[in-house]
Amino acid sequence: MKNILHSSNIKSLKKIYQGKVRDIYEVDEDNILIISTDRVSVFDVILPTPIPKKGIILNEVSNFWFNKFSNLIKNHNSSKNINDLKITDEEFDEIEGRYVIAKKLQALPVESIVRSYLIGSGYSDYLSKGSVCNLELPQNLKIASKLPNLIYTPSSKAEVGDHDVNISIEEMSEIIGSELSENVKNISIEIFKSAEEHLRKCKIILADTKFEFGLSKNGDLILMDELLTSDSSRFWLSDSYQEGISPPSLDKQFIRDYVKSISWNDTMPAPELPDDIVIKTSEKYEDLRKILMD
Repeated sequence: MKNILHSSNIKSLKKIYQGKVRDIYEVDEDNILIISTDRVSVFDVILPTPIPKKGIILNEVSNFWFNKFSNLIKNHNSSKNINDLKITDEEFDEIEGRYVIAKKLQALPVESIVRSYLIGSGYSDYLSKGSVCNLELPQNLKIASKLPNLIYTPSSKAEVGDHDVNISIEEMSEIIGSELSENVKNISIEIFKSAEEHLRKCKIILADTKFEFGLSKNGDLILMDELLTSDSSRFWLSDSYQEGISPPSLDKQFIRDYVKSISWNDTMPAPELPDDIVIKTSEKYEDLRKILMD
């Protein structure tokens, strides 16, 4: 099993999409092969430096949560087995631990974000508008302030290389319809609350997270892509949390802070990451995996 995979190369199957982190291949008319690489993106830009074993950890953490919440909502996992795929031994070795065979879905063109604390783009919006996604918030909140209640703040789903944009629930309803929007919002909040309770026992604060959903051929709402990983969430250590500062985390905030420190302006070319940042980031991803799995 390789520790680093920047881009997969499965010639036995047709690659149909390459995202910021995941490569997707067509298996048949109903199933796809999703491979989690070690690519990392910040501010919707893919950096040239991979994080060793990141994809393996993301895959394992996502599957942990998918299994945990399978009683709440169907997920993308297929019943198809890797042995059913016509790939070579060398190709399997490349993707071992990184793959999931998933049902082919119609992905919703919005991202579903739930926030319990004020941080990231939500904090930026609050500073400029006093609100997040048209949701008014109390005055004088600080960075990393606990919000009075969970807030649901969807965003547009940008193409690779473009930036996601926070949108209102009304705008989301215009894109996918009001009934589906309400269903997505409700299940997102339900999953968040359950995960928050689980993580609290692990002395981890779930500050915010992003969910992605799709529709099956018969119109069922399906949880997809990744779930409560260090790429899609902000995890803070309870013991070191302090309002007013960006708390120590078990996610890629460490990389965001680094690229800001070198005054990178979120445009190409993206900067290489130094070895110490790569090692520390890899440790943070592994720490979360150990807390959840061990």
